[in-house]
Amino acid sequence: MIIAKKMTYTKYFLTVFALVVLVSATSFAQTRVVARIDTSKDIYVGESFTYLIIIDGENQPGQVDLTPLAKYNPRSAGNGDVSQTSISIVNGKTTQNVVKRYVMSYSLTSTQTGRIELGPVKVTVGSKTYQTNPVSVNILKPGTTDQLALEVALSEQKCYVGQPVLMTVKFYFSADVRDPQFNIPVFKSNAFYFENPDVVDQPAKEYDLGTGTTVIVSQHQVVYKGKQSNLLILRKILIPKVSGQITIQPASVSTDVAVGRARSRDRFFDGFFGSRKQYKRFMVNSKSLQLDVLPLPEEGKPEGFYGLVGRFTIEASAKPVTDVYMGDPITLTIKIGGSKFLKPVQWPALEQVKELAANFKMPTQKASPTIANGLKVFTQTIRPDNNNANVIPSIPLAYFDPETNSYSVAKTKPIKLDLKPSKRLTAADIEGKDFAPINKEVEAIKKGLSANYESPDVLENMSFSPASALISPGYAPIWAVPLGVLILSSLAKIFTSTSPEKVAAKRRRQACSKTVNQLKKITSTDTTQRNELVVSSMKRYIGDRFDKMAGSLTPDDCYDTIITATKDTENADRFRRIIAEFEAGRYTSIDLNIDSEKIKDIIDLVRNIEKKSKK
Repeated sequence: MIIAKKMTYTKYFLTVFALVVLVSATSFAQTRVVARIDTSKDIYVGESFTYLIIIDGENQPGQVDLTPLAKYNPRSAGNGDVSQTSISIVNGKTTQNVVKRYVMSYSLTSTQTGRIELGPVKVTVGSKTYQTNPVSVNILKPGTTDQLALEVALSEQKCYVGQPVLMTVKFYFSADVRDPQFNIPVFKSNAFYFENPDVVDQPAKEYDLGTGTTVIVSQHQVVYKGKQSNLLILRKILIPKVSGQITIQPASVSTDVAVGRARSRDRFFDGFFGSRKQYKRFMVNSKSLQLDVLPLPEEGKPEGFYGLVGRFTIEASAKPVTDVYMGDPITLTIKIGGSKFLKPVQWPALEQVKELAANFKMPTQKASPTIANGLKVFTQTIRPDNNNANVIPSIPLAYFDPETNSYSVAKTKPIKLDLKPSKRLTAADIEGKDFAPINKEVEAIKKGLSANYESPDVLENMSFSPASALISPGYAPIWAVPLGVLILSSLAKIFTSTSPEKVAAKRRRQACSKTVNQLKKITSTDTTQRNELVVSSMKRYIGDRFDKMAGSLTPDDCYDTIITATKDTENADRFRRIIAEFEAGRYTSIDLNIDSEKIKDIIDLVRNIEKKSKK
């Protein structure tokens, strides 16, 4: 079974266009804002439906206050300029008629059946605020069938704050189905951080549920309750933020199920082409679950603990370890494993290991880690900085073990180096030791030559006085020109110095302000280019601020970099999700409604990361 998107771009455009035509067929002298519901198909409880705001008289989006619709979880479903221009020629006179119209669409979801009314919504266009008309919609309840089943399970019923819990959703179906829509309320909860588990089995892939939430999906053939069935498995990691008893509300799936075949009036075509399947909408629900979340104890919390919960191992290796001299590069590889979920694992704080920081030089720039064979792998180049650097010391990893209910610190084994004695070269070493005796030898020769002349008449006073040379006109050009050149070159060097270190420092200082200025300009650009510009600006900030190559950064790279610099998981996750969402938007024809409000949120996020990275 292939899971299709809810609505293709073509269908979306045709639906919007049809609704717009119903609103008006002529241009308006004044701006008018109306609301409509896409009722081209039945709307069922737990499924999303399209709410449209149509702005006549303008070809730009407005600022929408979605507060009255908050209970329906509104999400932008794309905007579009559907303005039209027509030209008519009557009696040789050409007339151009322009109809300006802009459509903003939102995806809403209702959790109750029956007819519901959506109240007026305020829309600000330019400097004026308008109010839409109220609209009503009939929410239907799908049927039930024993051909569908839904089960939700948690890997733990009791856990600690920060402990990853695997949530597994299993959807069984023994009939031909199409257009399944999942409603999983826990994904809207503020009690958890959400992550996707690492993909282990090859058939699994990442899938967007249509609500902005992605899950790892795999499909299997199984026997369920004595029936040959298809099994769709959805996986998501829940990481509790707070302690207490948390209720996981029931999940639901609604889908079209084949209930028979619809025959045409012509039996010939039925026999030749086959009759069409007839579908009916059905829904299935899971049971609610309880998760008991315990707080982490304060007693015994080790230094360097940043929230890892589970059981972890850490090992290290270095290459080369023989015939090493001071300043030689050594590749240090650190592997962390033990837990099935390794995304929360951060770069080991090597600079906080005293012996390592004292005896080795380590660059500030760090490569992004990789996950392979159940291990998270970190690679760093270090260099011995003195003759005491003959051992790479143990590197600690602090974590809380929920099985023993206590903190633990895993450590790597020390790595011995065959460090050859070395000496730092000084200026005296470079000049050599033969400089002083030459002066003495020349002095002796001078005395010997002077002894050959005894008459004072042949002697001429050749003594040199710096004071006399300073005021002598003849010497002035000799000392003034070099001195002037020296002064000018020194000033130029001071004010125009562009060493790599200074350039990098300046780039880091200006990263935030440059990014904010670039983001502010995006709202004035073409809407089709905004996805690309936002992603480029956000990646350039990470590259400039943290000395990374912006062009090669992935959303996960940005996440790891922000975590390393700020230890702020929430901001790092928001940054990663925005980039991932906008990058996905670059390859689709749906506009993500990147308006000034969304740009402001991104600017605030960048400033918050900048502030925390300086602490």
